[in-house]
Amino acid sequence: MILASLLFAFLAAALHVYIFSMESVTWTRPATWKRFGVASQADADTTAPMAYNQGFYNLFLAIGAFTGIGLVAFGGQGSGQAVAGWTLVFSSCGSMLLAAAVLAVTGRKYLRAAATQGTLPLLAVVLGLAAVLS
Repeated sequence: MILASLLFAFLAAALHVYIFSMESVTWTRPATWKRFGVASQADADTTAPMAYNQGFYNLFLAIGAFTGIGLVAFGGQGSGQAVAGWTLVFSSCGSMLLAAAVLAVTGRKYLRAAATQGTLPLLAVVLGLAAVLS
């Protein structure tokens, strides 16, 4: 279960790097802002600073998850390194999951995005807890 948890954490982190790239790098491109339901180029330009900032939140969550995965993978089971790694994995993936829950309660039109954003970290957390508690 450890390997499965780390795989889902890795995929969740990779997805959040992709979200970062859309929000912080390509936000003002029509293909990107339309994907986020922004109505016009003018609106995309107006919201670009907010999206830029939000993208970095996603990047920092991904970095935390990647770091935790590395610490767990290369630390001995039960070592301080592994404990620190699991802490980062649970904190980063838990934050991703909670952000998806907030998105889900924002409105019905966000349910698909919330499911996309939240499924991978949910699996990482559940499988990680099962591995750590067994």
